[in-house]
Amino acid sequence: MAKPQLPENVKLFAAILWASRDALRAAEREMAALWGDIDFAGEDHPFDATDYYEREMGADLRRRLVSFARLIAPEALVDAKLEAARIEDRHRGPAGRLVNIDAGTVDLGKVVLASAKAAGQKIHLAGGIYADLVLRYKKGRFHPFEWTFPDFASGRYEPELLEIRRIYKGQVRGGSAA
Repeated sequence: MAKPQLPENVKLFAAILWASRDALRAAEREMAALWGDIDFAGEDHPFDATDYYEREMGADLRRRLVSFARLIAPEALVDAKLEAARIEDRHRGPAGRLVNIDAGTVDLGKVVLASAKAAGQKIHLAGGIYADLVLRYKKGRFHPFEWTFPDFASGRYEPELLEIRRIYKGQVRGGSAA
């Protein structure tokens, strides 16, 4: 048997779906306090690929990607997902959440989102949290799978994910990401 090798640390990011700018800002502060400084914040994209969250969160939702300077072990995604759920719970309106935080990781070869829901492509990590492989990096770009969420599959976040990957690459190579 080959000797097991631990993987490199990965870049934690959050895909934040938000209905309230105040809740978004507060959630970003809480995430930074837990996970380290935000080293990338993307633009606010319209969340129009599905109306799944509209009943709870309202219409005209936006999604923002942010990444954190501190790298984590891949299995720490479990704790990040649980912490994200606690942040969501602290920012509720009368109908439900005002922010929905999808914690995920980026490394040189993929984007993984944490999920509390089982599905055929998801791998259980611990405590009811699953790893959902949503994008694969090949030949300079990210490629979706048949199960990838429509907004991630559309390519709308690709420039931002490529920038997060570039920052990560600089971190793991020990040099500047710039």
